Amino acid sequence: MSFFGKILRACALGAAVAVASLTSAAAQDNPSAVIDQIRSSGELKIPVMIGEEPGYIKDPATGKWSGFYVDFLTDIATELGVKVTPVETTWGNLAADFQSNKIDLAIGVNPNPKRGLVVDYLWEPIFTDAWAILSPKGKPVARWADLNTPEKTVVVQKGSTMQIVAEAILPKARLTVVEDRNLAIMELKAGRADAMIQSVFDVLQIAKQVGGEVSVPEPMLRNPATLAVARKPGNEGFINFLTNWVLQQRSLGLAQGRLAKAWEDRGIDLSILPDNFSF
Repeated sequence: MSFFGKILRACALGAAVAVASLTSAAAQDNPSAVIDQIRSSGELKIPVMIGEEPGYIKDPATGKWSGFYVDFLTDIATELGVKVTPVETTWGNLAADFQSNKIDLAIGVNPNPKRGLVVDYLWEPIFTDAWAILSPKGKPVARWADLNTPEKTVVVQKGSTMQIVAEAILPKARLTVVEDRNLAIMELKAGRADAMIQSVFDVLQIAKQVGGEVSVPEPMLRNPATLAVARKPGNEGFINFLTNWVLQQRSLGLAQGRLAKAWEDRGIDLSILPDNFSF
């Protein structure tokens, strides 16, 4: 490369760095930079997950996604004037998906300090769940302590909040860690596990499909289901918009009504929930 060529290349690199710096500075100064980026792209990238009905439902014939989580996220996209773009993933991969800009927003997530290093959670949950147990028929679990023995095997999903709960409250039990919900169900059905941990609404859904005993053990462990966004410059306006959306959904009963309808449409009896539980 000639001397002048090197100079031109250096100038081009310097200009690129300057543009990047200006872009970053602009994002720092603009609290709505993330909203502006989403609107400019024309899409809201959302996570969707196989085997997580009724929150995420995939039509095998068309590949189209539905479910109450998809409905919530579609409402948000409509408010922003963009379309939703589904990205198949798992709960355990969400933090990495945010870091690699694969997704813009996740819903139904549980606050987690480790993920909180790279992800911003909304303080206000879209609903409150509780951790529950699915066990073989006729073997309910009244207390968490009943599972906390070396003779009990509990199956959980890898990288999930269910795994954190199990490791914290069931240190003496044997844990089987699997990639997704369907594998957890297989472990339980095959008799290789005494229980699986899921949110109570997910347990009700699974029990409807495959049978089993649903329990909300004491002490009840409440589980806030919130929204999360990537931690990046300019997301303050996005967080403010989402917080107001959540508050409206909850204060007007819109979220509760949609959730109740989703489970009732699938023939799930919510009367099994404990009297002291509300979502």
